[in-house]
Order: sequence, then structure tokens, then C-alpha cells
Amino acid sequence: MTKPLLIAGPCAVESERQLLTTAGQLHQAVQRLGLALDFFRAGVWKPRSNPASFKGLGHEALPWLADLQRSFGFRVCTEVMTTAQVEACEKAGITALWIGARTSVNPTDVQKIADAVKGKPFTIMVKNPLVPDLKLWQGNLERFLMADVGQVIAVHRGFADGNENIYRNAPCWEIPIDLKVLYPNLPIVCDPSHLCGHVQWIPQIAQLALNYGFNGLMLECHCNPAEALSDTDQQLTPAEWENLIRNLSFKINASNADLIKQRALLEHVDTQLSALLARRMEIVDEIARIKKENNLPVVQPQQWQQVKERYLKAGQDPAYREFLARFLELLHQSSIQRQQ
Repeated sequence: MTKPLLIAGPCAVESERQLLTTAGQLHQAVQRLGLALDFFRAGVWKPRSNPASFKGLGHEALPWLADLQRSFGFRVCTEVMTTAQVEACEKAGITALWIGARTSVNPTDVQKIADAVKGKPFTIMVKNPLVPDLKLWQGNLERFLMADVGQVIAVHRGFADGNENIYRNAPCWEIPIDLKVLYPNLPIVCDPSHLCGHVQWIPQIAQLALNYGFNGLMLECHCNPAEALSDTDQQLTPAEWENLIRNLSFKINASNADLIKQRALLEHVDTQLSALLARRMEIVDEIARIKKENNLPVVQPQQWQQVKERYLKAGQDPAYREFLARFLELLHQSSIQRQQ
């Protein structure tokens, strides 16, 4: 893998002090790492589902971002949703923009932004739309490629999926991998912050993305995440970001790349299994409380038989069904012990 694209910075600009403190700490971190930060990301306009949530400082923050570019040598990028925002950024000297997942679901809005940057030396980062639709994402990228801007980068941040149990957004790895096959020369980076929704999952997802051949990472980074006005759980401190980058493997040996990918995918599945089993035990505890309050027996054979049938339907291979039977017996015993 060639030098990775590194993009980091806070979810949102909250104050000039917060911005400069975070930038200063990241500047020191990249110097210690002997690397360069390609883009400093910071949201100025924040599209929010809840109207009461922090929506960003807007135009007030643009001069701070411009000063930051001059002071630290970082190229700043921010999210835009309208042509007026594009014009404001251009006037402030900010020519790296990203199209967010909410905007990406509307091709009409994306086309208006593409027209506004047509033929200009902008770097445009296009996040996948909220819905898992490869063609919609591909169409958005094509709009900017046809607009002949300076650079286009695809950003995978996961997809909204009500069936996702562990992460904030479902990875749906097959979609960005298909995109990479369609556009082998187009840089694609992963945004583990929005995909995971919590810092505890970020190292695993970041490494898995690199193993899949992604060109870099976009990560949310805040000088004091506990006091952040948005996305508190998913923002790393600059020190945590430095430690993450230091421990990631950016060079994948082609001879064992497939094995590395499969092992990383297995770890990804195992992590979800572990979290789901822990959640199952929490539900078992709640069932025990209800049984006790209603003077119901701990063991209910008919109910457990239905559980076993649900599991065994998924297994056709005899060896796998044998494993499931042993696993379910252990699971049942553990549940009974907790209820007692």
C-alpha cells in the first residue's frame, strides 16, 4: 500500500479555542509519527435529525479554518449541503469539501453542488448515501468526475440499517469493495467514526478497511470528547488517534493478503457475537426478574425447544448442527444458572 490518506479533526467546530487546541495536538502527533495529515476535517454546518441538536457555527467558523490552514499547513475540509455554502467556503479559501450521507440520497442536490464546483480545483469527498445503494453512490461520484474538479475521493461511513446490532451503521463491505472494483484508480477511505458510533470498535474497523485495500481513514478527533457538543462517543482524542495510527498495519503483503482479510473479517464477526451474547445475558436477567415476580418456573422446556428449532434451521451441515446442539446446551445451562 502507498502512503495512506489521513483525515482527522473534530465532528464540529465548537469554538476557536477547541479548534486550535485539537489542531495543535494533531500537529504534534503527526510530527512524532513522521507522517503528514492530508486533511483536517471539521464540520461547520451540521445536518441534524433532532432540531434541538447542535447545528454548527456556520459562517462564523470559516475564518478560523482559514487561519488554521495558514498556521499548521493542514488543508481543511468541511461538509457542504448547498451551493451558497460552497461559495462561502471558496471565498474563505477552503477548497476541500465533503458531501454527507444525508445529502448523498438526493441526486438533485448533489448535481447543484457539482455544477457549483465545475472546472475548479476542489477536492470533493463523497460519502456513501444513508441507504445501501451502490448505483446511487456511483452516480454521485460520477457527477463530480464529470465536473472535472481537482480530485474526487469516495468515503465509506456505513449504511443505515435497522438490523445492525453492534455498530452505529452497517458496514455492508461488499458495496465499497464493488465500488473499488468499478473505480480502481479512485481513492476510497473509510470513516470508522460514523460506521462504529463508539471509539471501542474503531481500531478493528480501521484495520479491516486497510486490509480490504482502502486508501486511508477519516477519523473524528476532539481535544476533549467528553465535552463535545456532538458525537461524543465516537471521537478520539489526538493522543488516542496517534496511538491508533501507530499500531495499524498499513502495508499488506500481497502473498497473504487474502488470509489477512479473512482473519480480520472473522475477528469482525467474533466481536459482534461477543457483544450480542452479552446482550442476550442481560435479557436473560430481565426474564429471571419477571419470572420471579410472577412465581413462574425457571425451566420451561417448551419455550427452550422453540429456541433450539430457530437455531437449528440455519444449519444444514451435520457437523455444524452437532456443534449447534452442544453450543445450545451450554447456553441453556448458563441461562438457567443466571436465573437461579
